[in-house]
Formats: sequence, C-alpha cells, structure tokens
Amino acid sequence: MHVIEAIVGGVETPDVPAEVGVGPHPKPWPVGAHFDPELLAEGDRRNVVDKYRYWTLEAVVADLDTKRHRFHVAIENFLHDFNIGSVVRTANAFMAKEVHIVGKKRWNRRGAMVTDRYQHVRHHTDPVALAEWARENEMVIIGIDNVPGSVPLETCVLPERCMLLFGQEGEGLSVEARAVCDSVLSIAQCGSTRSINVGAAAAIAMHAWIRQHRFGQLP
Repeated sequence: MHVIEAIVGGVETPDVPAEVGVGPHPKPWPVGAHFDPELLAEGDRRNVVDKYRYWTLEAVVADLDTKRHRFHVAIENFLHDFNIGSVVRTANAFMAKEVHIVGKKRWNRRGAMVTDRYQHVRHHTDPVALAEWARENEMVIIGIDNVPGSVPLETCVLPERCMLLFGQEGEGLSVEARAVCDSVLSIAQCGSTRSINVGAAAAIAMHAWIRQHRFGQLP
C-alpha cells in the first residue's frame, strides 16, 4: 500500500494510506451516456487511468475495444496459480486483444486486481483446442520459455498478429503446449536462477511486441 506523510495541526503523521482515485465529482456533472451517476456521486476509486474516471464499466470496455492491439496472450492453468492474474493484469495494461486460459476453467483472479473485467478472456480445454482456435483465426502461436532449442526473444521480430503462450509457474510450457507452438522464444538471463517468474516473463514479452509494433523499435 502506498503511504504518505501528512501534517495535521503541525504534527507529522507517517504511514497515512494514500487515497486511490477521486472523490465525488463537483456539480454540475459532465453529461454523456458513458458516465456512471453512482460514480459521479460517490467517487471513483477504481484502478483506471484518468481518462476513464467516472465512466461505466461497459463504456470503458467499448472504448478499449476500438484500440486493442493485434496480439493475444495465452497461459496454461493447471495449478490455480496466482501469477495467472498478474498476466491478465499486464495484458490489460498493454491492450492485448484477448487472454486465453488453457486447462482448468477456473483460475486465480487475485493477481488481476479486477482488470479481468476490462479484458476479454477466453477458455480452452487444452493446447490442442487452443491451436485449433489459433488456426481458424490465422494466429501464429509463439511460446515463451527457456528450453533447449528456443530462440532469444531479443533477436526476433514478433509477428504482428500472434499469440504469446506461457506455461505454468515453475513448470514452464507443457510438452503438449510446446507441440502446438510455431516457435519458442527465450528471455535472456544473466544470473544464477534457472527461470524468472511467469508474470515477469509475460510482461517482458508483451513489451517486446509493443516496442516493435507500437513504436517501431526492431531488434
């Protein structure tokens, strides 16, 4: 939690929680179908950028749908891993087109910090079903894992229309998942650990796509 030092009556009061969001909107209220009267009246404490303050959930999603990028994100779900929520949150931050959960339908939403409400999430029973969907939608599947034969992400140009596939935390991509990938890329590491957290790996890979296709910074 963020903290601030407040001064009340000349006395410092450390560890006061910083307020999140904004309070009630001063009147007259702005006019528009995208505004939520309840949020205008009570304040908007959601984790959204300023542009979407006081907007309805439906209006935010509709606006994001006009701007989403062409890459998708998929992650295997076998152990109800907390990191899946982190991947969804990052996918929302980078405006992935959709997130695909592969395996168990129920997944741990805590790490998503409610960003799944703004993100389209699709479920597939297994990697084969994911691959069938990808083929039908002309999507290249790019696995991300540090395994023998993988190609350094830092040296590759990612397809504009692709699906970034991640494995379970600790286990990495399953054999079945690697079998459906068009290619597997690895993330360069310099320390002693064998792998990095899957949420961190997902953020690095998504940002690589953003750098290349949003800002034109190719390897």
